[in-house]
Amino acid sequence: MEHLVINGRNFYNMMVNASNRLEEQKNFVNSLNVFPVPDGDTGTNMSMTLKSAVNEMQDCKNSTIANLAKTMAKGALMGARGNSGVIFSQIFRGIAKGLEDKEEVNVKDFANSLVEGSKYAYKAVMRPTEGTILTIIRCAGEKAAESNKNDIQELLEEVCIHSEEVLNKTPDMLPALKEAKVVDAGGMGLLIILKAMKEALKENTDFEITKESAEIQAQQSAVVKMDTKDIKYGYCTEFFLLGSNIDVDKFKNELEPHGDSMVVVGLDDVVKVHIHTNDPGLILSKAIKLGALSKIKIDNMREQHRHLVIDKNDVDEEEIAQDEEIKKYAFISVAMGEGIRNIFKDLGVDCVIEGGQTMNPSTQDILECINELNAERIFILPNNKNIIMSANQAVELSKKNVYVIPTKTIPQAIAAITLFNNEADINDNIEAMNEAIEGVSTGKVTYAVRDTENEGKVIKQGDILGLVENKIDEVGNDIYDVCEKITSKLVDEDKELLTVFYGKDCDKKQVERLTERLEEKYPEMEIQCYDGQQPLYYFIVSAE
Repeated sequence: MEHLVINGRNFYNMMVNASNRLEEQKNFVNSLNVFPVPDGDTGTNMSMTLKSAVNEMQDCKNSTIANLAKTMAKGALMGARGNSGVIFSQIFRGIAKGLEDKEEVNVKDFANSLVEGSKYAYKAVMRPTEGTILTIIRCAGEKAAESNKNDIQELLEEVCIHSEEVLNKTPDMLPALKEAKVVDAGGMGLLIILKAMKEALKENTDFEITKESAEIQAQQSAVVKMDTKDIKYGYCTEFFLLGSNIDVDKFKNELEPHGDSMVVVGLDDVVKVHIHTNDPGLILSKAIKLGALSKIKIDNMREQHRHLVIDKNDVDEEEIAQDEEIKKYAFISVAMGEGIRNIFKDLGVDCVIEGGQTMNPSTQDILECINELNAERIFILPNNKNIIMSANQAVELSKKNVYVIPTKTIPQAIAAITLFNNEADINDNIEAMNEAIEGVSTGKVTYAVRDTENEGKVIKQGDILGLVENKIDEVGNDIYDVCEKITSKLVDEDKELLTVFYGKDCDKKQVERLTERLEEKYPEMEIQCYDGQQPLYYFIVSAE
């Protein structure tokens, strides 16, 4: 059957089939990620983004192609997960732009929409890299624009053949792909979509959206609720202690029996103190014996977190906004692992979105958190390079004053929020937090999900991998040994604090022995060890 033009019905079925096919093959796309670590989630992110787009289209599936494309773009924008999902959503925005104001489109119109999709995708990336999904959408648009076909199905056939040829050349464009012996994962995801669109036109039938798999349902991000009855110490007490020759360690030991979540950081003649306690006056009286107090802030956490998480089906959001006092600053953070989430809550983070590796929150998830917070200014700590773009997209959609602090790791976020000063100017705080990020070196210990080579290292499935600043530095078979080795790469003469977060699969006795070895090896450093309970990563280690 000829398709000289396509209408809204055709377009809807093309996208539904594309969503279904990508859902079927998402694990294959995931397997193409260059890094052999268990957080290769390009396929999952793209599938969930497209699923959000087609779900948004359901209520208007009998509309014009322009309206459907616009609705699809909105759904993709709100549902975008990870960098691949955000780029993907921008492709859809461009396609919608190319189909604007049209009830049906011909070959020229459709080709133009692919070209627009390419333009929007490139605009979304500060430093476009060839050999990625950007290359595939650009080449698809160029091929469509130069085609002499009059039938859109035939046009898509040409586009798919050319896109697959270009995809097979991506290893020659990116050395990392060549070394890992894979093609680009995002490009493969886009090719699957283009082929499915062509398939839908060929079959010329109505498609139904497949139900979300249990895996996708399980991966829906959640905001972590703080139950006030679980708060042992009710007052978050912060201040600066000004004085010379303050024995920070002695002061910490003196404060320790009177609270938890304690952070005491000394810099020249200034010591910043953060502690949760039931007697702020006692803490301040001990501190004033050592020097002058400045920037004192005491918050009642039971009141502060009463509306941390609201079931929007049970409570009117406008009522909440009226009841809550407007805060000067609020924080949103992303984290996995109960221990790490609790640390963020103890540090005063207002909303913790459950996510990170393999479970990137969507733009919508982040935007909902922003909308729930009643604050003059809101900071987002993404804690993963693959979430920063979604966070920035949420900022663009919000009318509030929201700022993304581009943290790529959990330790960076903790360092940033520790140095945050509630009384300081917004620009001073942003500068201070970004400086804190720069001073943190991070390592991780995980396992290989497949055989590969990386920078000359032969890696077998199941090997233990030690990452330093997200590069594979050690390959071994013992998580504690690998952790000790990567720690040595993080420590230098300028580092004073070593922090270890151990995961849910670690043995606590073995962790204690590892900590003892680190203390013997680095006697000049303060060493902290926390039960992060994070999945996938046995250890997250930082030096600052």
